[in-house]
Amino acid sequence: MLLTSEDIKKTLSRVQDPDLKRDLVSLGMIQSIQIEGKKVSFKVVLTTPACPLKEVIKNNCLEALEEDHGKEWEWEIFMTSQVTTVREATPILPEVKNIIAIASGKGGVGKSTTSVNLAVALAKSGAKVGLIDADISGPSIPTMFNVEGEQPAVKKVGEKNTIIPITQYGVKLMSIGFLTPADSAVVWRGPMASSALRQFIADVEWGELDYLLIDLPPGTSDIHLTMVQTVPVTGAVIVTTPQKIALADANKGLSMFKQPQINVPVLGVIENMAYFTPEELPENKYYLFGKDGGKKLAEKYQVPFLGEVPIVQSIRESGDTGYPAVLKVGPTQDAYMNLAESVARQIAIRNASSEKTTIVEVKA
Repeated sequence: MLLTSEDIKKTLSRVQDPDLKRDLVSLGMIQSIQIEGKKVSFKVVLTTPACPLKEVIKNNCLEALEEDHGKEWEWEIFMTSQVTTVREATPILPEVKNIIAIASGKGGVGKSTTSVNLAVALAKSGAKVGLIDADISGPSIPTMFNVEGEQPAVKKVGEKNTIIPITQYGVKLMSIGFLTPADSAVVWRGPMASSALRQFIADVEWGELDYLLIDLPPGTSDIHLTMVQTVPVTGAVIVTTPQKIALADANKGLSMFKQPQINVPVLGVIENMAYFTPEELPENKYYLFGKDGGKKLAEKYQVPFLGEVPIVQSIRESGDTGYPAVLKVGPTQDAYMNLAESVARQIAIRNASSEKTTIVEVKA
């Protein structure tokens, strides 16, 4: 019995992407079909290298092929990826596929720690990642990446000076901390801080990126409005802790993105410091600040709950030493890698089901 590429596609058109709820063929995920004798090879192009369902999709393809064509064929399935985007081509960040805002209602909930580990986890999965430290008055990214004291290079492109971002752990970085002395306070009014963020977005050579994360300052401020008015944001991730006061502020941050005039899709909620786990008793969980607060917030607004991160001493130590916790084998690495998969998954779902992202026009 002879097989053709059309036979293979017909079979694989019964296999669905579990998240996108559409078949692999109509999604354009089946590519490069080759048939040589009794050997058939093809590529499955996933929507992100951080896809948590990679093996599920591969096994579903194999089962469908064996069911239709028997087991005498040798099936060689290559799992690869191409991150999706719905961004329109714009003069600013033309090669960046997805811009993700990381926000919180209040300070002290571990938003920057989450941003750092999320960025490194996505890079570790094989994605091209950048991170902007938009907290102009309290930059922490240089410390958390162990690049304090480093200064970005500047090159002339035509008549314009372009900043070359610092790269560490596979992530391109930009922060006001690279441009000011570490021990000096940045005391700027709102317009100056907003101008700095615009420069970080428009005057930095970011190049080709799958994900550009923007670590926003706490609250809702000029910086947030500047961001959505400068670039089309793919979606926002809200970071909170379980206790009531943090949830009340996270509620405001989340509702800001959902306002009709802003209308940035919320990809989901991350609950940080969800429980305390002693290093010597990794199976024990102590809910110091309450339980399931982030999950309830996600349910209230009908957005995904992306996961939780425990309080572990090594996470704090990693922030101080500049070696992110996601790089150390153990439960915290697993937690952050799972978060990265959840975020990448929601981005892919958002890109497949929602309209193109546009710059927000906020009227005074």
